[in-house]
Amino acid sequence: MFRLAVVCLIGLFVGIGAADAQRRRQIDATPFSHAPCSVLDGQPCTPSYCSVFNDGPCIPEIDYPYGQNLQLTIETVPPQDQAAKYRKPDRDLDTIGDLFSALRSCWSPPPSDIARGGMQMSVRFSFKRSGEIIAAPRVTYATAGVPAETRAAYLKAINSSLTACMPLKFTAGLGGALAGRPIAIRYVDNRDLGKQAEKP
Repeated sequence: MFRLAVVCLIGLFVGIGAADAQRRRQIDATPFSHAPCSVLDGQPCTPSYCSVFNDGPCIPEIDYPYGQNLQLTIETVPPQDQAAKYRKPDRDLDTIGDLFSALRSCWSPPPSDIARGGMQMSVRFSFKRSGEIIAAPRVTYATAGVPAETRAAYLKAINSSLTACMPLKFTAGLGGALAGRPIAIRYVDNRDLGKQAEKP
């Protein structure tokens, strides 16, 4: 009888210890919970990296480069190591990266005789699920001190470039995720217009 009681007590303590260990090993799978993680913490958290000191599996938090407001910079002359990012995908757009590549490939700057080296202009707009722009892009920034005619030429080039690419072909998932979300594009004319003007 005494042995049976001892075995029952040991079983009870082992069961409680296992349940407590299981409770401690549970992971807060809420995405992006930003709970601070430390090897000294006695509670679960969602770390941004996995450590050898973790006593269980972890779900690393991925630092996505895209915020709530999708922002993109398009250079007229793309860097050599980023040429692939300026080619439009030959399939329906399925990711934000696909969208950005398509928007980069659309850009056609104003002719060099009316352009201005170093000119920057930012616009903001949104897409429908169908891949069409909801309304005309709104200018949010233009290089200071630039004549109105130059600003008008760049805005016309931006509108023409976007109109020529519309509608973009989104997959159902990307179309649903993008619909109504603001997209901000900064166009940078980094051509060396001085050298172009010197050519015969």
